[in-house]
Amino acid sequence: MLKVFVTGLLLTVSASAAMTRGFNQLFDAVVRIDVREVAFEDGAKRLSASIGSGVILTKDGLILTNAHVASPRAVELSVTLASLERVSARLVGWDHWTDLAVLQIDLAEVKRRGLKFTHAEFGNSDDLFVGQTVYAVGTPFGLTRTATRGIISNNRRYFEDNRGVNGYETGSFNTWLQTDAAINPGNSGGPLVTEDGKVIGISSRGYLGANNLGFAIPASTARRVMDGLVRDGTITRSYIGLVPRALQDFENFYSLALNTGMLVNNVDRGSPADRAGLRGGDILLAVNGVKVDGRFPEQLPPIQNMIASMPVGSPVKLSVKRGAQAADYTVVTEKLESRVGEEWVLEKWGLSVRKVTRTYARDNQLDDANGVLVIGVQPGFPADVAGLSRGDIITKINRQAITNLATIQALHTAYVAKPAPVLVEAQRNREVSLYVLKP
Repeated sequence: MLKVFVTGLLLTVSASAAMTRGFNQLFDAVVRIDVREVAFEDGAKRLSASIGSGVILTKDGLILTNAHVASPRAVELSVTLASLERVSARLVGWDHWTDLAVLQIDLAEVKRRGLKFTHAEFGNSDDLFVGQTVYAVGTPFGLTRTATRGIISNNRRYFEDNRGVNGYETGSFNTWLQTDAAINPGNSGGPLVTEDGKVIGISSRGYLGANNLGFAIPASTARRVMDGLVRDGTITRSYIGLVPRALQDFENFYSLALNTGMLVNNVDRGSPADRAGLRGGDILLAVNGVKVDGRFPEQLPPIQNMIASMPVGSPVKLSVKRGAQAADYTVVTEKLESRVGEEWVLEKWGLSVRKVTRTYARDNQLDDANGVLVIGVQPGFPADVAGLSRGDIITKINRQAITNLATIQALHTAYVAKPAPVLVEAQRNREVSLYVLKP
């Protein structure tokens, strides 16, 4: 009995020591991220500074963080290592749909300065259970390398509203891990980990004014997106235009067996699904022969992700029930676009503008995706004096159609070189008006 007891004790101590080593290695892989980024607000270019968290996940210094921490707007990125030394980094890729971004530490600087760092490892988020102990590690309010303890409160949390930071869509293709481990401003992008230091989530959001309500992107999603960003710098997804809704409480109205199909809440105007003849109230039964079950809200993101993961431009067979009839429809996928287009500032005119995307045009029932949206006007500058205002859509300048940002940038550059009155054609509330910008 003594021998068995001692052996068991040794095994317990050994396992505990291994967990401690794993957690310490994770702790040393967590970094603070300092960001300086440009924003195009009120007709001017402005710089702002922010702090977030991240975790090094490869031996060559790739860092996973949130898209709302490090975006293409960043003009300067630096990370603080476990040694408290600060080094430069660059953005590798960015995906607002999952609120994830990948940075690369400047390895030449690390080598030149004789610095070292360690890296963490992913765990399996699919195996998490409610009540399991987890730790949120990061930089809350700038307090570098802080750990808070909690549990998994829900391992498949669904958010119906997918608007993320700055109007970008987030969360359409994944559910979230909910935890009561404290997640505060500055924790964004830091890892949510198990007791052995395995990364099972990336902290992303919390409820302001609430206690113990934090949310993280599961590692199963984070690992896949990180691989794609490292490989391609972006994640390309497909779009067909179906807006889903859970079938719970609707089955009796559609004569459906339980756990059968997904309700089409509506169809985007002009989308592939719209052109194919689908409409709100249809029941999607299968995609390319694979049956779908969208009875509960938590089941919708995997269905949307299945469609989004198909190659752009590929035909998709949708099996649909409409009334008592069932039929197959073939749609051809398009590239998924955000409603938020690329932004720029035309400083001499006092204008901040954003490219109109196909998604924005559909949402606002515009005829096409030409033009730029006015998102800010600087008081006293030519655009303000002429009467342009936020929400206007500039479609032509000096009778030249504005099809992209490059066109309006070139016209602004010509104005800077040789100031002269400029004729602007813009839509406001679907009515066209003319404005003259005077030097």
